[in-house]
Amino acid sequence: MLVKTHFFVVNILWITMAQLLAQEEKENAALKDWLSRIDLDELMKKDEPPLIFPKTLEEFGYAFNEHGQLRHIQTGEPFVFNCKENMHRWNQKRYEALGEIITHYVYELLEKDCKLRKEMLPVDATESEPKSFIYMSEDALTNQDKLLVLIHGSGVVRAGQWARRLIINDNLDSGTQIPFIKKAMEEGYGVIVLNPNENALEVEKVGDPSADAWDEPAEKRERKEECEGKKKKDGYEKYRNPQKERETKRFPIRENSSPEEHTRYVWDHFISRSLAKNIFVVAHSYGGLSFVELMNYREDEVMSRVQAVAMTDSVHNVWHQDASRAIREWLKERCCNWVSSSEPLDTPVDSLLPDCRRRSAGTEKHELTSWNSFKSIFRFFNEHLQTQMEVDRDDSKVEQLDEELKEEPNEEPNENRKEEQNEEESVELKEEQKEEEDDCSTTVTTQKCTEHEDL
Repeated sequence: MLVKTHFFVVNILWITMAQLLAQEEKENAALKDWLSRIDLDELMKKDEPPLIFPKTLEEFGYAFNEHGQLRHIQTGEPFVFNCKENMHRWNQKRYEALGEIITHYVYELLEKDCKLRKEMLPVDATESEPKSFIYMSEDALTNQDKLLVLIHGSGVVRAGQWARRLIINDNLDSGTQIPFIKKAMEEGYGVIVLNPNENALEVEKVGDPSADAWDEPAEKRERKEECEGKKKKDGYEKYRNPQKERETKRFPIRENSSPEEHTRYVWDHFISRSLAKNIFVVAHSYGGLSFVELMNYREDEVMSRVQAVAMTDSVHNVWHQDASRAIREWLKERCCNWVSSSEPLDTPVDSLLPDCRRRSAGTEKHELTSWNSFKSIFRFFNEHLQTQMEVDRDDSKVEQLDEELKEEPNEEPNENRKEEQNEEESVELKEEQKEEEDDCSTTVTTQKCTEHEDL
């Protein structure tokens, strides 16, 4: 009897435990299902401050010091990204807002410090259509000696910048193109600064952003929401942040809707029309790809006008871009790419795709390659200038020799003609003398005959 009772109790306990485990599994499944309906990113935004930020550096509380470093006006500390803990999106939006202010600050430096002028694109744009622009020195098209063209990489950077991160966290010299511009002007270059990422006009959407984004009838959206079920809406919508990001619509800029198009447009309407005998190009990252693409479209023009190209960590690929053999050979001779590397500056770097010379930029940071190679790049340009001057001297000597050779055959006929004239004159003199002698003999004979007749 006791054995039966014990067996009965064990069975009840086993059944109870199984029921509890099954119930726990159901609860866990329900919890997982509920959690899966919650957007953790949205949950993080619950207490997020408004996405409204200052419009000037002073309002941000920052300024550039005499060394070109961005520092807090009161504390003198560098820029702090994590202004609010556990709010990455808000900190990122704040950083981007500061970046937009930095962009306009650099534009001011280009105009005021570097004395560059803004040229609107397209050149025949109407007042109502979207526009882009570039910066040029006053002598960019009239300088008959040298022209420097600067092309930055992809991303948020604009004309005059190499890397926004460096401008904010390091200094203006390393992050902007201003040192290149000033050095070029000191050495007698004209300058053109491209703006290949300014490809479209962004206009804020009007009305319900979500409706514009979905681009579908309201009835269809309502049916979708009903299908989601009340539980999902209760578990998810109460955690949604009512704060919406600003949504914009892009209107492409005519003939400048991509970095490649922009580079080609500036070449056709500005660079190719300059009087400069020697054109030099500095192209960073995606700028190198844009330059190679320009060569694909304007091969003969570029190879005949551009003296040398300095790339910095360029992402071009002559094989993927279907560059011709002539372009590849030209790049091997006229191009050098300073790449990110742990090797000392200017150390030759081997490549599996030997499309052009590669040298170490002396840094492993992609965005620093342009600034680190600054002196080496101008030395590279001067070497090509010196070579070109020697070629020009040799060409002038050859031309002189050709002219001399052309003149020598012209002198020989003149001398021959003189000799012939002298010979003709001597023959005439001889004939005259002979005639005189004949006349004299005739006279004597006549006299003798007369005397004989008299006798």
